[in-house]
Amino acid sequence: MSTAGYLSLTDADLAAMLDAIGVDSIDDLFEQIPEGVRFGRALDVPEALPEAALVRHLEELAERNADTSRELSFLGMGIYDHYVPAIADTFLSRGEFLTAYTPYQPEMSQGVLQAIFEYQTAICELTGMDVSNASGYDGATVAADACFIARHHTGRTKVVLAETLNPQVRQVVKTYAPGFGMEVVEVPHDGGTTDPAALADAAHDAALVIFQQPNAFGCLEPAPELAAAAANAGALPVAHVDLASLGLLEAPGNYGCAMAIGEGQSIGNYQSYGGPHYGFLAARTEFIRRMPGRIVGETTDLEGKRGFVLTLQTREQHIRREKATSNMTTNQTLLALAGLITLCWLGPEGLRELGETCTALAAYAKERVGLPVAFERPHFKEIAFRTPIPARDVVARAREHGVHPGYPLGRDYPGLDDVLLVALTEKRTPADVDRLAEVLAEVTS
Repeated sequence: MSTAGYLSLTDADLAAMLDAIGVDSIDDLFEQIPEGVRFGRALDVPEALPEAALVRHLEELAERNADTSRELSFLGMGIYDHYVPAIADTFLSRGEFLTAYTPYQPEMSQGVLQAIFEYQTAICELTGMDVSNASGYDGATVAADACFIARHHTGRTKVVLAETLNPQVRQVVKTYAPGFGMEVVEVPHDGGTTDPAALADAAHDAALVIFQQPNAFGCLEPAPELAAAAANAGALPVAHVDLASLGLLEAPGNYGCAMAIGEGQSIGNYQSYGGPHYGFLAARTEFIRRMPGRIVGETTDLEGKRGFVLTLQTREQHIRREKATSNMTTNQTLLALAGLITLCWLGPEGLRELGETCTALAAYAKERVGLPVAFERPHFKEIAFRTPIPARDVVARAREHGVHPGYPLGRDYPGLDDVLLVALTEKRTPADVDRLAEVLAEVTS
């Protein structure tokens, strides 16, 4: 077999291209680059393989990766092993969606524009907000976007974050804050949740307050009290929420939040080694001109037919840079479409059943796992257990049994080295929880 049998580029192709360019060799293409900055030697890579041998080699490399089809996983902390229906992949693989770029020309992009419009509608209905953008880059960057909105709306420069907000989200906000001229203040947790009185004290002169519901420990925050505490201090209350929880939990707009943001991965997206996924940002109407990204609107054409257009485009590539609300020119329309399709597939009843299943499994794990819970608070789909040895050691030992038992909170929270966060999604079963309990009993004894 030819060693280049799987490549489209042959020596004849290469010679034809060089001839068309008008040079004798590839080296001639780089003659303008000084010798001192050139690599100067051949790449240290193995000899080329025949196609069949290369495929076998890649398969062997892939076998080194663990996935949830081979290792029982209870990992969470923002990325979850939820079920993705086949219909989502079917829609995403259609050429008109898979190959679509930004729908600048509405006459050519009605399908994509309508899909985005329906996505915006679904997000607004779930969050209780007036308007949603066409998705964001991820659940962390939309938090930074919310800070930008609040900075310009209030004129204030302080950001208040609950310590129970996902650590990666907090880190992204801290990274962005200096560019906005903003100061970040964190409110420590009190037994797994945020104390409204402590948050009220910190919110004085703040532009916004961001808290998470359910929080990074899996606990349910006193969200209405937190939102009221922020609003009473003149700060914008912002809830970072899990879409999968909104079939059971109250919508942020119904308890006074100015914005609802979050990571959409739990609805319609695979874990994908941590990304890419899609973020969502929804808000009250008064913030619409400060929202980042794009917003699709419904209109009628000259014949009175329904149509869709890009109503607002507030990124720096579309308007004068100084007026832009974001310089991030990437959103995740295709992955947000997977979220929309999954929401439609679930429907209101299915979304509620999803939440009920996760909550019931968490309750069963609390009863079945022979370890004390770290926080005596109501939970949604994650529950934290105290371990008699460091949680990282528990993880290492459990994986030898083919079980990934959860996330060691000590990685992000000093003093919680003996706390293991266990995520229970609808893909886990009571038998899976029993297996987890058995393995944890063995590796912690």
